[in-house]
Amino acid sequence: MKTVPPPHPNPRAPRYKLPQGSCDCHVHVYGPAERFPYAPERRYDPPDAPIETLQPLHRLLGVERAVLVQATVHGTDNRAMLDAIAREPQRYRGVALVDDDISAAQLRALHEQGVRGLRYNFMPHLGPSADLGAVTRMARRVADLGWHIQLHAHAAELAQMQSFLHALPVPYVIDHMARVMADAMQPELDQLLRVLEHPGAWIKVSGPERLSATLSASEPPYADVVPIARRILGVAGERAVWGLDWPHPNVREVPDDGDLIDILPLYGDAGVLQQLLVDNPQRLYFQN
Repeated sequence: MKTVPPPHPNPRAPRYKLPQGSCDCHVHVYGPAERFPYAPERRYDPPDAPIETLQPLHRLLGVERAVLVQATVHGTDNRAMLDAIAREPQRYRGVALVDDDISAAQLRALHEQGVRGLRYNFMPHLGPSADLGAVTRMARRVADLGWHIQLHAHAAELAQMQSFLHALPVPYVIDHMARVMADAMQPELDQLLRVLEHPGAWIKVSGPERLSATLSASEPPYADVVPIARRILGVAGERAVWGLDWPHPNVREVPDDGDLIDILPLYGDAGVLQQLLVDNPQRLYFQN
């Protein structure tokens, strides 16, 4: 089993000052394993990356709110995520992984603990793809809660799923710019932009360290991802949110989180970033 390295031990403070109320809409907590064991069926061994490590990082970066996304290494045992949300429930929300047979009462309990969405994976390295019928059934069940469905899939696969996506009764949020790689941008980016034309489609402008060909060797780091982000925001700026993706699982190099903040002004002007970092997260996660 692959072992994932820990996050950057000493990230620098960014030069860019995030706007007040900025929200990191994609971050994970792992363990600690002695309290929150990892799932036996996990596809990689993670480092412990608990909320106690995340909170000082967010303070360093200027992040005021966060959305904690359940990590596949914990399976459908959401306790580590829920424990983290409970530390500051006014500032944190969650996206869960659940079993198909979860009860209505259990879904309501998750809502009361801050969960606002369910995540489904279509990435082979994380396990079998989600069943579309099961996703549709669950979307119907959580519609009255005001939740959304979060999808981790490549742009080409999303393009083939559009009939399914358009029929969902809830918004759907696409992870990590649909994994459009900077060195193979076309036609995947065009496919993604067509998917984003649908009013129910949201996207996370996250993971440049996953998508970049130049990585931190460029100046600034991950600059080759900027055109992808700008085109996404040009099509769906009112339905885009941003995430750090800490502690950065399954990346080719461990990024300095300060670099991931300082690339943001290249994505757009102050109005674009206010929408991306503050206003859109408020609408998607903090309205109820």
